[in-house]
Amino acid sequence: MEKTNVFGVVLAGGIGSRMGNVEKPKQFMEIGNKPIIIHTIEKFAVHPGFERIIVLSPKAWIGYTQDVIRKYLPKTAEVDVIEGGSTRNETIMNAVRHIEKNYGLDDETIIVTHDSVRPFVTHRILEDNIRSAKLSGACDTVIPATDTIVESADHQCITNIPDRKKMYQGQTPQSFRAARLREVYEGLSEEEKEILTDACKILVLKGEKVELVAGEVFNIKITYPYDLRVAESLLGGGY
Repeated sequence: MEKTNVFGVVLAGGIGSRMGNVEKPKQFMEIGNKPIIIHTIEKFAVHPGFERIIVLSPKAWIGYTQDVIRKYLPKTAEVDVIEGGSTRNETIMNAVRHIEKNYGLDDETIIVTHDSVRPFVTHRILEDNIRSAKLSGACDTVIPATDTIVESADHQCITNIPDRKKMYQGQTPQSFRAARLREVYEGLSEEEKEILTDACKILVLKGEKVELVAGEVFNIKITYPYDLRVAESLLGGGY
């Protein structure tokens, strides 16, 4: 697969407040004797389809992120660490601006955006994201919902129970033609931007097609202390 104009965008902008009272953002916590973020970047680094990997970090942790990458991935020179934004989508836009300024941006440029704390993303998932984004312009990685989804408008009583057969759980990567994503995002009102929960919703709000790519149950996001124990077990199982 051609690697021209395909960029990995690793989102490490969070500080991990749900992990509890920890000294550093959760992406730097270790599983298998390496920081979580290193496991994640490695998955992108060994895939031949990426021209470059852009890692977005809180401003105060940029130097630390660079040091960690140099320590664990000394031969991986094709990684840029830049500052994230105030929201997830602003962080993605920072990546798009960085790509445009340093490497050029055209209508075919693809970004594969991924949570830094989903270290079990597979080669197949990355491959399918690149292919789908090239063909259709946008895709989201999902798995079918196994539990019934219950909706509550007031957080006290059930408002609706959607048909589970139509429900999916969103994961990452989420991949896009970068120029089109930015164009649609910049056309949103401030009110529309406030209700965004992820990048795919930027396009869904405007009726644009976002394809589904099959994820994996083990492509977990490490959010809570319990997830660290699950991640260690997955590593022990060869994931």
